[in-house]
Amino acid sequence: MLNNAIHKVTAWRLRTRTLELGARTLVMGVVNITPDSFSDGGSFLDPEAALVRCMQCIGEGADLLDLGAESTRPGSRAGGEDPAVSAEEEQARLLPVVEGILKARPDAIVSVDTYKATTARAALKAGAEIVNDVSGLAWDAGMAAVCAEAGAGVVLMHTRGRPDEWRAQTQLESDALLAIVRDGLAGSLAAAERAGIPLDAIVLDPGYGFGKRLGENYALLARQAELLELGRPLLAGVSRKSFLTHTLAGDAPMEARDRASLAAMTAAILNGASIVRVHAVRAAVEAARVADAIRAAG
Repeated sequence: MLNNAIHKVTAWRLRTRTLELGARTLVMGVVNITPDSFSDGGSFLDPEAALVRCMQCIGEGADLLDLGAESTRPGSRAGGEDPAVSAEEEQARLLPVVEGILKARPDAIVSVDTYKATTARAALKAGAEIVNDVSGLAWDAGMAAVCAEAGAGVVLMHTRGRPDEWRAQTQLESDALLAIVRDGLAGSLAAAERAGIPLDAIVLDPGYGFGKRLGENYALLARQAELLELGRPLLAGVSRKSFLTHTLAGDAPMEARDRASLAAMTAAILNGASIVRVHAVRAAVEAARVADAIRAAG
C-alpha cells in the first residue's frame, strides 16, 4: 500500500507568491539557453527560440519554468574557479528570456538554474521567483545572502563533487549513498538557515546524475522518500538523465529517453516528489495526473 503521508500538503513561499505543494504534482518545464546542454544544446540559445519554447511549455501545462544558461553536464567546468560560462555571458543569455516571458505572461512562475550569486540577483530583479542552485549554496559564498535578501523561493540540490570529477568517483552502496545525500542536503539547509532563508522558502532536490554513478541513481530513487525526514518537499529531476539511457538497449534516441524519463518520473512521484523537472512537458503532465490518481487511491 502506498504511504500517502509522504505527500502531505505544504506551502512553498516564493518571492511574491506562495505555492501549494503536495495536493497534486507540479510540473517544472526546462528550457536550456545553452549551446551545449546534453539534452537539447543549441536549440534554444537564441532568445526568441527560447521564448517560443517557454510559451509552448506553459501551453502544454507547465506550472513553472526553469531557465538555465550554463550546462552542468558531466565533464564541464561548472562550479570551478574558471567556469566555461562567465556570469556576464550567463546573464546575457538568461535575462532577455526572463524579461520576455514576464512581459508576455506576467503570471508565469520563473525559476533560474544558476549557482552564481550575481546572476541570481539580476534574474530576481528581472522578475524571477525561484533560484535553483545545483550546488546547494556551496559554489558561491554570496548566493545564500542574495536569496535571503530577495525573499526568493530556493531549490537546494545535492551535488557530489564537481562535474569534472564525476567520472572518476567510486561507486557507493545504497546506505552510504543515502547518507551522503541526506547529510549534504542537511548541510545546505543549515547554511540557508544561517543566512536567514525561511524554511518554507526551500525545496530539496536529491540531484539525480549529479555525482551519482549510473545504478546509484536507481538506489536513490527507490529510497527517495527517506529524504522527506529533512522536513521539506522534494523536487525530482530525472528527465533525460544518462543513467536511464544506459538501462536501455543500445544508443537510445531522445524519444526512447523521454519514455524512460516518464517511468522514472512516475516512480519519483510515488516516492514523495511534489515537483518534477522535465523536458517533454505535455507527456509529463499526463503521466503526473495518472501517478497522482494512483497515490490518491492508495
